[in-house]
Amino acid sequence: MIAHLHRLGVTTLELLPIQCFAPERYLIERGLTNYWGYNTLAFFVPHAGYLASGSPHELRAAIRRLHKAGIEVVMDVVYNHTCEGSELGPTLCYRGLDNATYYSLVPGDERHLINDTGCGNTLNLSHPRVLQMVLDSLRYWANEFHIDGFRFDLAPVLGREPYGFDQGSGFFDAIIQDPVLSTRKLIAEPWDPGPGGYQFGNFPPGFAEWNDRFRDTARRFWRGDGQQQGDIAARIAGSGDLLDRRGRRPWSSVNLITAHDGFTLEDVVSYAERHNEANGEDGQDGSADNNSANWGVEGPTDDPAILELRGRVQRAMMATLMFSHGTPMLLAGDEFGQTQNGNNNTYCQDNPTSWLDWRRAATPEGQLMTGFVARLAALRRAHPSLRAARYMHGRHRPLPDMPDIGWFGHDGTPMGVEQWTDETFHLLGVRRASTEADGTLDITYMLLNPGERCERNTARPRRAVDPAARYHAARTGGTAAGAGRA
Repeated sequence: MIAHLHRLGVTTLELLPIQCFAPERYLIERGLTNYWGYNTLAFFVPHAGYLASGSPHELRAAIRRLHKAGIEVVMDVVYNHTCEGSELGPTLCYRGLDNATYYSLVPGDERHLINDTGCGNTLNLSHPRVLQMVLDSLRYWANEFHIDGFRFDLAPVLGREPYGFDQGSGFFDAIIQDPVLSTRKLIAEPWDPGPGGYQFGNFPPGFAEWNDRFRDTARRFWRGDGQQQGDIAARIAGSGDLLDRRGRRPWSSVNLITAHDGFTLEDVVSYAERHNEANGEDGQDGSADNNSANWGVEGPTDDPAILELRGRVQRAMMATLMFSHGTPMLLAGDEFGQTQNGNNNTYCQDNPTSWLDWRRAATPEGQLMTGFVARLAALRRAHPSLRAARYMHGRHRPLPDMPDIGWFGHDGTPMGVEQWTDETFHLLGVRRASTEADGTLDITYMLLNPGERCERNTARPRRAVDPAARYHAARTGGTAAGAGRA
């Protein structure tokens, strides 16, 4: 596994929840279980199902081996709710200890719990003892297991005071001032189902944020949707339009095309609709808005033209991810074509639907895609202009006649106002330039060509340009990503 991660250029491994969790009753009644683990029971205990011998030293040994290989470990943590659910749920721990302290209750109707999480209850981090428990838990994992960082599930809950979300809330102030936790990587999932629950761009300096705007824009752009050029330009530039304030840097944007929650990359180009019937909710769970396309056939196909175009769109999206400013996040398995057969909410599927199928990695197609992703990562490492430490706005000039970032149309001239809103647009060029510490100038030029508009989902796809055929890594060379007509 470490050799595979090294080949891909991975520097950090983010684990789904490994704190002790319990499945929901309704899942057990359906013969399912909570596979992802976002249903915490004990915040100080590794989940027993992940320990072969039952000893937490197994986890310490795994982290030690990853660290020795130069790979950091980030934990996904769930401090917004527990597995006790609503007032109708089981009493397993916190409800029995002190229901009114650990949970937020409905004012005037305290027998009911506030449900800002969509999971039945909400931890009351406004209470000093609950906040202390969360901070003690984080320090425990940082000190005892040498965890390098934390990704906070439904993070707006953690900053929601009685009057609403506050980036200066007690939780954020405490964690940023903590001598241990402030040195760790801090990553927020910046949305939740509660009031004012979408807070992307509003977390304090020191936090990175999952960027769903990047995900949605990249999918729409490569699907061929109109008027996406302005938004894709902002995402490639690190989403400075939303994050560049209070001294924040491009790494604050955790760019993603896919995550555990939603389609895999293979499914983004293979399914126009979700197919979640196996979850037992009549296929209505999971998001209905996936910005995906099947390029002619819903699901698997043996049509070589469709398979060819699907592969090119995948590679174009992967290149967009790796060549954008910010922190790229890769879903495990996307590098070799992992599929969930159209299920975009596999939280309850502890079976081959969710398990990584390493047989796909061994196929010729899987090996080609893995090698392609590895080359993208190598190019990113080789070119500082593809991973800028500061936001580029075109105001700084590494050369007298060259701004640090510039945008160009199909004829090679700078983009005009009309082109940014042109419905017929299908080619965007971006040139970035940066000066290294030794004075070396690094310039890259990237072309993005989603091509002519296709009749998605039903029509046969058109001929597409293969981005892999146009990559080269000259010191002041260019890069290209295309999925449209040659």
